Parts: sequence; C-alpha cells; structure tokens
Amino acid sequence: MADDGSAATTGGPLAGLLVADFSRVLAGPYATMLLADLGAEVVKVESPQGDETRTWMPPTRDETSTYYLGINRGKRSIALDLRDPDDVVLAKELARRADVLIENLRPGGMAKYGLDYASVAADNPALVYASISGFGSTGGAHVPGYDLMVQAVSGLMSLTGPKDGPPYRAGISMFDVMAGKDALIGILAALRHRDATGRGQHVELSLLASAMSGMVNQSSAYVAGGVVPHRMGNAHPSVFPYEPLPTADNDIVIAAANDGLYRRVCQVLGVPELADDPRFVRNADRTKHREELRPLLIEALSAKGADEWFELLVDAGVPCGPINTVAGGFAIAERFGLDPVVTVGEGDRAVPTTRNPIRFSDTPATYELPPPELDEHGDELRRWLTEGKS
Repeated sequence: MADDGSAATTGGPLAGLLVADFSRVLAGPYATMLLADLGAEVVKVESPQGDETRTWMPPTRDETSTYYLGINRGKRSIALDLRDPDDVVLAKELARRADVLIENLRPGGMAKYGLDYASVAADNPALVYASISGFGSTGGAHVPGYDLMVQAVSGLMSLTGPKDGPPYRAGISMFDVMAGKDALIGILAALRHRDATGRGQHVELSLLASAMSGMVNQSSAYVAGGVVPHRMGNAHPSVFPYEPLPTADNDIVIAAANDGLYRRVCQVLGVPELADDPRFVRNADRTKHREELRPLLIEALSAKGADEWFELLVDAGVPCGPINTVAGGFAIAERFGLDPVVTVGEGDRAVPTTRNPIRFSDTPATYELPPPELDEHGDELRRWLTEGKS
C-alpha cells in the first residue's frame, strides 16, 4: 500500500487499481492473480482457516500446496472472520476503497455481512463488483458449484472419453479457468465503462454459463443443428484428420483442418494419390469416409517415428505435435522461446510459477510478490484500513 492509503503503483497496465479479493479456490483467485500480474494491487481476504486450496495436497513445495501456489502470486493476505463485527467493519472499508471486488460465495452469501453489491455500491458507486457462482443467482442459486459438477451437468463429460467407454472429466478444472478468464474480461469491460461514465456495475459469472459458451462447436451442434454430440475419443466430429495417429513408435497429433493442409500431409507422407481420391478431396468427404482414410494414413505413417514426422510435417506447415507429458509441454515451450516459468520472490520465498500468457510491448506483466502466507500482511492492512480513512 502507498503511504497515502492508495493502491501502490507497479507500472503494469492496471497500476493504481485496488482489487478486494473475497474469492476462494480457483475461478476467482485465478482471475485476481491475472489482475495482479497486470499491475493491480490485490488484497486477498481469507477466513481464519484460509483458502481451501492451501490444504489441497499433494503435491507440495516446502510443505505448501502447489495448487495454492499456482494461482495466488502477487497478492497480500489478510484473514478476516466475517462473523466478527469488527472484521466486517474492516471488510466494508476495504470494499469502500476498492476499484474492483470479486467474490464467489454462494449467491446471497455476501448480503449476510452487508457486503452485497447494493450495499457496497451505496458507499462506492464507482466499484466494479464481480460475482462468480456455480449455477447463477436465479434458479440455480441454491446449488453449490464445483468444476467437476459443472463438467457433469453441462454435458462435457458426455463428450470426453472413449467412444464405448465411460464419461471422463477433463484433466483440469477447465470451467473454473474459463469462468476466471470470463470474469477478467467482464471486469476489464466494466472498468472501461467506468472510465467513460464514472459508474461501476455488477458483473455476474457462473461456471455453467461459461461451460455452455466454452463448449463452442459442440454447443452450437445442439443449439443450431438439433444434434446431441457424443463421445468420439480423440476424434473431431467435423474435421479429419484431426486426432492422434500411430507412427513407427509413438502417436502424433495431426490437425489438418482444411483441404490445403490435408494435401500437404499427403505430400509429406508420400501418398499424393490420397489427396485426389474423390472420397477424400474435401473435408466433408474425409469426415464421411474417415474409417476408410484412417488406415491408409496409418500405413504411411508407419515408415517413420513420431519425432521425425513432427519435423517433416512442421517444415511443410502442417499443424502437428507429439503427445507430451506436462514436463514435455514445458520443455517445448522453452524450446520455442516462450519462457513459461517465472520465479516470484527471493531466497527462501522464491517460488517458480507459470508465466502470465499475455505479452505487452509497453507494459509487461509484473511478478512482485510470492503467494502469501495466511494473514501475512494482516497487520499492515489493518493499520491501513483503520488509519487515515479517505
């Protein structure tokens, strides 16, 4: 905090903005970490027990959950018990000073403490107030929401897994991440509106709404085409070849998403006749006849290993890639110069974290604070909130 009680300036594109983070677990903390990366001053308000992800382990780094470490850099932590009237006073003062407030209690939960949008906006009409829930604030308000539930309820699990096998969840909490990014988009748009009008507003997100939007072509298949999509393993319902295919050793993903790319695949694989076969000329033809085309491509791919095909196909401009572990993913990101790891903090507090994916030419992301210990900044924040009220 700056000496005058304002948000400290860090030089990022959001420098000078104060974010009151009343969120927990993933969607909200991920959004506020990205805001912190972009220069905002983020105050993480935790219960005396702390954010649940502090206990989500293994894996750990120095006995701290790596889950928590991955989504909480750049913040200051204060522990407030909202059942304590004195702590509620501090929470309200933080909300009064903030430019942005983000919360993900069950809808109506903040109202119990006088921290709902209507109450807070009465004292701070310029506040951008973002609420994230599982299923919205109307008919689904009473339903608690975690990503796994939304993957099930939204239909995503019906699309994930082997064609003849059981439904699978995705390997990450993808709708929490989507909702966090949607929250960031909504907050930035509302801040732009505030710049023009001086007025804040309430921005509402739900994991289910982000899921329905984020399933894109599968959602559109149902909404616009009346088709209920189904599991197809790694195959794509509308494009072929667009899936892993075996080579002489390992599988390689080939993503020939248009007719020109398909012709290049055929040339590199040494089967140019497949590019002119009337069954395979257009994408719609290839998709219709995929069971005939797939074994022909596999036969050609059997001549070399995945790494060799990767180099040959990439040199020809064909999107493709090996199926890596997460370690392999970081290795290839390093190889391509993306510098995916950034270390935050110094000495014993140094923590490797994943770099913000956005690159700016003039106002780069900043990584000033390691993920905080519970209530690490409580004393200084309490002094700031009780002294020199503006």
